[in-house]
Amino acid sequence: MKQVRRAILATLIAAILLIALLLGYAVLRNRPQDLPWTRLDLSQPIGMFTGRKLAGLRDDYAECRVLLRSAGVRYTVLPQVTGNDPQCGYADGVRFAPGGSRGIAYSPANLGTACPVAAALSVWEWEILQPAAQKRFGQAVVQIEHLGSYSCRRMYGRSAGDWSEHATANAIDVAAFRLADGTRISVLKDWDEGGDKAGFLREVRTGACKLFSTVLSPDYNAAHRDHLHLDEAARGEMGWRACR
Repeated sequence: MKQVRRAILATLIAAILLIALLLGYAVLRNRPQDLPWTRLDLSQPIGMFTGRKLAGLRDDYAECRVLLRSAGVRYTVLPQVTGNDPQCGYADGVRFAPGGSRGIAYSPANLGTACPVAAALSVWEWEILQPAAQKRFGQAVVQIEHLGSYSCRRMYGRSAGDWSEHATANAIDVAAFRLADGTRISVLKDWDEGGDKAGFLREVRTGACKLFSTVLSPDYNAAHRDHLHLDEAARGEMGWRACR
């Protein structure tokens, strides 16, 4: 019995020390986004708990929309979508207005995603994409080409098995980026070509892992050879957090 009490006490002390360290770190560096209990602010640099807070917006559509507006993101609320299967559809969809996410356009333009995906995309663009593009190419990303978000299907289009996060618009497949001078950076063509384009793609893939629950690239398997899969699943589309 004494051993159990000692173990509980040791765990409690460790938890208190961890909280104190987190609080001290955040206060000293003036980074409230590094604390798990602070409210998410999409306009702030990425913190240690930003990804978890973004995933948590799955359960709070109203808060997600407020956060988008507060960060200056212009968007349209989409009507509820009901799929042919009960596992499909969504009621928390949004679509970026033209230039709504600080000037980056999406192609095709009619992209609709679950709100948490839109929130994560916004931070990804501001904190990851644009800095990487400026560093490697000296110019901005002006367009993101995608393969879609909502699709009422199971993973990999199989007839059985787990449902894809695409079935609830909780994912997006990004295929390419276009820079201000017209340069196109394609996942399919440039991933294995080396140089700045391949380096850029890997940098933005790895950066996305700070914000999305699941990030899958050509390094994962052949099914992702032409796109980056980004989703905000509760534990990741594969049942766990994945970054490959």
